[in-house]
Amino acid sequence: MITIRRARSADSAGIGAVHVASWRSTYAGVLPEPVLTGLSAPRQAGYYDRVIRSGGVVHVAVASGSDAGPDGSVRVIGFVTARRRRAALADGEVETLYVLDDFRERGLGRQLMRAAAAHLAAKSCASLFVWVLSDNPARWFYTRMGGKHAADGVIEVGGAQVAQTAYRWEPIDALVD
Repeated sequence: MITIRRARSADSAGIGAVHVASWRSTYAGVLPEPVLTGLSAPRQAGYYDRVIRSGGVVHVAVASGSDAGPDGSVRVIGFVTARRRRAALADGEVETLYVLDDFRERGLGRQLMRAAAAHLAAKSCASLFVWVLSDNPARWFYTRMGGKHAADGVIEVGGAQVAQTAYRWEPIDALVD
C-alpha cells in the first residue's frame, strides 16, 4: 500500500536517500559528475530534518506491505517540498519533487504535487510555480499537470551553468481539484 502524508522527522533518512537516488538517476549527464558522486544521503537527511522540524511543507509517499519490498517495512519512496513565496512568478513554490525510479508512472508525482498545492492553498496561496532543469527528462510531467511556461533562467550547480524552466499554475485550485 502507498500513502501520501505529511512528513515526520523520522522520515528524514528516507527522504535523504530518495533525494540522492533521484538526483543520480535523473541528472546523470545533465549535472557535473562530481556533484552527483558528492551527494550524501545523511547530509540530505539532516537538511530535510531541519525543514520538517521548522514546520516546512514536506509530504512523503510511503510504501508499506507488499509495495515496500521483501521485509515489508514502511519506507519513503517519494517526497515534495513547498513553501509560501512572495515572488513575481507566484505565491507558492514547489522546491523539490522526487520519486524513486521503481515507483514512477504510478501517479505518485501527481498526488504529491496535489498535496503540496492543497497545503499552500489552505495558506492563502492563489498561484504556484516550480523551477525544473531544462534538460530534466521528466520535465513533460509539469506540462501534463497543467503547468504553463512562465520563465527561463540559469542556475549554477557545481560550477556549471545549467538552464532551467519555470512552470506556473494559476489558480492553484487547478492542481488541487
